[in-house]
Amino acid sequence: MSTDSALLDYCREAESWDADRQRGLKHAARVAWWVAAAGWSCAIAGSAALVLLMPLKRVEPFVVRVDNSTGIVDVVPVYTGSSTPTEAVTRYFLAHYVSVCERFNFATAESDYEECGAFHAAARNQAWYAAWATTNPKSPLNVYKDGTTVRAQVESVSFFTRASGLADLAQVRYLKATRQAGGADEKFTHWIATIQYAYADPAKDPKTRRWNPLGFKVVDFRSEPEVLPDSAIGAAESAGSPAGRLP
Repeated sequence: MSTDSALLDYCREAESWDADRQRGLKHAARVAWWVAAAGWSCAIAGSAALVLLMPLKRVEPFVVRVDNSTGIVDVVPVYTGSSTPTEAVTRYFLAHYVSVCERFNFATAESDYEECGAFHAAARNQAWYAAWATTNPKSPLNVYKDGTTVRAQVESVSFFTRASGLADLAQVRYLKATRQAGGADEKFTHWIATIQYAYADPAKDPKTRRWNPLGFKVVDFRSEPEVLPDSAIGAAESAGSPAGRLP
C-alpha cells in the first residue's frame, strides 16, 4: 500500500509539473504574440506617418543674384504660385532676359539660346527658333559668324497697365555694344523693347527650373532702335561722353 501511495503522489507531482510547463509555454506564446502585434502596430504606424509626411517634403529652388557694381549677393524670393510676384522680381527677370537674349558671343551662344528658351511661351519659342535657324540670313549665327560680339546693358524698365486693369506689359530700354572681330572699339546703339509677360507654373525639368524657378514667361517681344532727341545727344557731349557711350 505504501508503494502504491508513493507512486500515486509521484504521478500527481509529475502531472502538476507538466501542467505548470504547459501553462508556462502558453504564457510565453501569448507574450510573444503580444510583442509581435506591438511590433507590427509600430511598423504600420511608422509607414502611415511616412506616407502622410511625404507631401510636406519638396525641393525649393532659388535664384542667387549678384549686383554687378557693388558685389552684394541676395536671394530672389521664390514664387509659390499663390500670389503675384513683386514688381522687383518681375523687373529682375525682364532685365535678365534682355541682357542674355539680346547679346551674342559665339562661345556662349548655345547656352544663351537654351536659357532664353526657358522663359518663352509657346508662340514666342517658335519665333525664337525661326530667328536663330541657320537657314535665316538674319540669324545671329550668320550675321556674326565672323567673330563679332554683342553685349546688352539695360538702362531702365517701365511697366504699363491696360485699360482693363491687366498689368502684363513692360518697356525695357537698353544699349547694344557691338565689337567687330579683332577690333578694340565698340559701336553703341539705343534700343527699346516692348514685352508682354505672364507667370505660369514652374517647369518640372530641373535644368529649366535652374534658369527660371518662378515660371516667368515672355509671351511677346518686340524690339526696335530708339532715336534719342538732339537735346539728349548734346547733353551727353557736353558732359564729355560721346552719345551712345556706355557709362
